[in-house]
Amino acid sequence: MNVKLTRKLKLIYQKEKISAFIFTFGAMDAILGGFSERWTLLSLGILLVIIGGWMRWLQIQKNQKIISVTTSRRYLNPARSDLTPLPPLKRKRD
Repeated sequence: MNVKLTRKLKLIYQKEKISAFIFTFGAMDAILGGFSERWTLLSLGILLVIIGGWMRWLQIQKNQKIISVTTSRRYLNPARSDLTPLPPLKRKRD
């Protein structure tokens, strides 16, 4: 397997564990059902692969919305020279 592909798969599996598990479980069901000609297992596997991919897509979309919303602007207060500075605070000694 290619090193880049392996790293990318590990990164995806570490970030989104639930959707990656559902996707992997569905892929294994589909492979086992396809080779043993069990159509119900193949259908269940394909359905789980689709659900896992859909969950991953929803999580990506949610992350993109959060990133775009959190960009806020910061403004500095206007400089005023007519204000007097605050007096220094002194601690009372008992």
